[in-house]
Amino acid sequence: MKKSLMKANFSQPQRQSLVGVVVMFTDTLQKTVRAFWPVLLVWVFKFSSLDKSRVALIVGTVVVLISIIAYLKYRNFTFYIDEENDEFVLKDGILNKSRTTIPLEKIQQVNINQNLIQKFIGVHALEVDSAGSSKKEVTIKAITHELALLLKERLLSSENKNFEADAEKVTEKEEEKDFVEISFLSLVKTGITSNYARSFGLLFAFVMTIYQNVDEYIGTMGYNENPIDEYIHPRMLLRFITFIIVAIIFLTLLVNLSRTILKYFGYKIAKKKDSLLLSYGLLNTRSTIIKPERVQIAGVRRNFFQKKMNIQDVKVQQASNMGNNSAKEQQKMAIEIPGCNNSERDAILAFLLGEIPERGQELRPSIRKLIIQIVKALIIPVAIFLLLAITVFPEIYDAIIFLPVYILFVGVMVFFAYYNSKLFVSDDFIIKQSGAWDIDNDFLAPHKIQAVSVKQYFWQKKPDIGKVTLYTAGGSLSFGVANYTRIKELVNYWLYQVETTDKNWM
Repeated sequence: MKKSLMKANFSQPQRQSLVGVVVMFTDTLQKTVRAFWPVLLVWVFKFSSLDKSRVALIVGTVVVLISIIAYLKYRNFTFYIDEENDEFVLKDGILNKSRTTIPLEKIQQVNINQNLIQKFIGVHALEVDSAGSSKKEVTIKAITHELALLLKERLLSSENKNFEADAEKVTEKEEEKDFVEISFLSLVKTGITSNYARSFGLLFAFVMTIYQNVDEYIGTMGYNENPIDEYIHPRMLLRFITFIIVAIIFLTLLVNLSRTILKYFGYKIAKKKDSLLLSYGLLNTRSTIIKPERVQIAGVRRNFFQKKMNIQDVKVQQASNMGNNSAKEQQKMAIEIPGCNNSERDAILAFLLGEIPERGQELRPSIRKLIIQIVKALIIPVAIFLLLAITVFPEIYDAIIFLPVYILFVGVMVFFAYYNSKLFVSDDFIIKQSGAWDIDNDFLAPHKIQAVSVKQYFWQKKPDIGKVTLYTAGGSLSFGVANYTRIKELVNYWLYQVETTDKNWM
């Protein structure tokens, strides 16, 4: 194997693996199904009344067209490294050909992934993330694992042009040392203790959508009144609602558990020289790398149940193009290490940050932040509901029985979100704590700061409150409705640290 790898030459244009045509076919088929799913849904329900021969002809024609498109995608896709200009070049297209050029020094991340189809045919996908783009700029969907490793090493080592020497290094597995392995039990604990709100909300919306569709269907059948209404009385309705809520909670746990195991199964972290190599996934296998010098923000998230079970999730935001994205997009793009125990968390943070961050001086938000959140999340929504129920939609007035539950739940969440909102400042780290149920602690070293924004609205001048946002190459941290004078003092101190430090942000 080593000899074949030594002969690999990325300076010459080359295609993906021939079996990659299957990947192109399934990818094109998936996009076609997504584009025409309403038509396909109608066909499914009306299949018995359709002309079977015509359906077969249409399906056969579509399959042939997709096959041709898949082959042309494979045939016209080539990639190589322009050694003279230090650029990674890709050419693709079916009718309109395109040429993508990425300077090697701008390549931020290279990941090797493998979905179920790629596993079945024995190929891997390679994703290249470069500075200046808000998404994965290049994806090679079907190459061998050995070739993917070599190409990844070459793209991330722009100064090294001795490819044969690199090939020997890549194939030496003994350089990799086991660092952390997330157990299956830890994944189970994580699955049943995380993402409650999102999964519960999605399932509740799904159930409500089904109920509305059933109600509309009964209306279209010509009934003046819903025939089910005569069988429903208040006690049965209460039991039914209780059953639905319990069912949704059970499904929430099941969905979270399944998602966690499928996404993170076999999570292993190996240490190679000055980097961490991450690999995980049951159906879709993902492989990525974390370099400590590129880490901008590291974070730890845990809730009450996870604290009792001694697990937490570690999140890492590396230097990339995500700095210009929203906070939600930054979190989505962050690398997540789930189910770490305390010792594993400390080992990861110590390796990536150089030491385990310790809390320094504490800054808390003003009580006005709690008042603002109460107004936004409680007073305004309740007032709007009551106004609509009394004037415009009296039929929703019956839902007022759920109002105390809403007020209690939201009130508790708002209070704990305020109580847990803190900023800790030491000489070496800035730690932002936030969250109502899931408590996040984000760690930022001052020398990683690239820009600082301080904001104060005119109505905040008298109470002397304001907001600060710290920008890095991997995202931003914001802390608001706090003492503005103290914020300016801290900003001056951080800027002084940035100017006088001998540490580099990369």
